[in-house]
Amino acid sequence: MTLDYPVPFHTPNLVWDSTIAIYLFLLGISSGAVQLAIAYKRSNKLENPSKNWIIRAAAVLGSVPTLIGLTLLIFHLARPWTFWKLMFNYQFNSVMSMGVMLFQVYMLFLVCWCVVIFKEEIMALIQRFMPKLRFIGSIINVLERVTSPVEVILFILAAVLGAYTGFLLSALISYPMLNNPVLPALFLASGTSSGIAATFLFILIAGKLKGDSHESHFIHKFEVPIMVTELGLLVCFFVGLYFGGGQKVVALHNALSGFWGAVFWIGVFFIGILIPLIANMFVSDRLKFNKNFIILVSIFDLIGVLCLRYFILYAGQLTIA
Repeated sequence: MTLDYPVPFHTPNLVWDSTIAIYLFLLGISSGAVQLAIAYKRSNKLENPSKNWIIRAAAVLGSVPTLIGLTLLIFHLARPWTFWKLMFNYQFNSVMSMGVMLFQVYMLFLVCWCVVIFKEEIMALIQRFMPKLRFIGSIINVLERVTSPVEVILFILAAVLGAYTGFLLSALISYPMLNNPVLPALFLASGTSSGIAATFLFILIAGKLKGDSHESHFIHKFEVPIMVTELGLLVCFFVGLYFGGGQKVVALHNALSGFWGAVFWIGVFFIGILIPLIANMFVSDRLKFNKNFIILVSIFDLIGVLCLRYFILYAGQLTIA
């Protein structure tokens, strides 16, 4: 079955709408920001990690977008007041239910990691406002002894979370474009890219990052490789559709024509990948580490990733098997 006329946000085959697109976008930011922070912390001997703004950004960007995304998902349910059933009644044959379990474990490890990093600040607050809870310090001391394995597990969980957003869509087997094995890797790469961009913006808006700093050099190392990877995965995604035959070819044609075709070529490819890629590869170091340049490229990156989520979700539902 195909759609013979362009109706961007309302199609006869629509199962999931823009709420899900935003949800997938927010989870990608969380995943990417946490992976970046752990990579930075483990590759640099930080005397006081809680003072580092890449780590601080991860504490905020790792938790807040995830909680906002889950809130959106709850209110997207037909009966939002029954959300607690999803939180504690797992169905191992449901991708959505497995995702809820993943979020819970991910948030548990993220909280444990943050508690250890911000131990001094937390204990100062407890001492001042809730002295009877000083026993929490003993719990934090225990967690401090297992910081390294907690970080490794959290990094893996963040990567799995980024890939999960693709698995969630690929489980829609009735949609030839979405039922694609490349989606998890594509969403992991683009989510990591959005996490890096969001981290840059968070720190720069806070006024805590100098353009030509150790942190900036570290973050810049990942931008081009990740964007090249994302571009390669997009090629694999479309080539797979082209050689898949049947409705996959129809899905490819429907996706790359009309409104959603424009969203892909302008929003995803041109704004989200081509401009940031050229900017990072060919501009001078002086411009590359300019604050305004970093902000502009980061915004373009985030726009591209958001457009990709909308494009995959909506264009993928234009055609059913």
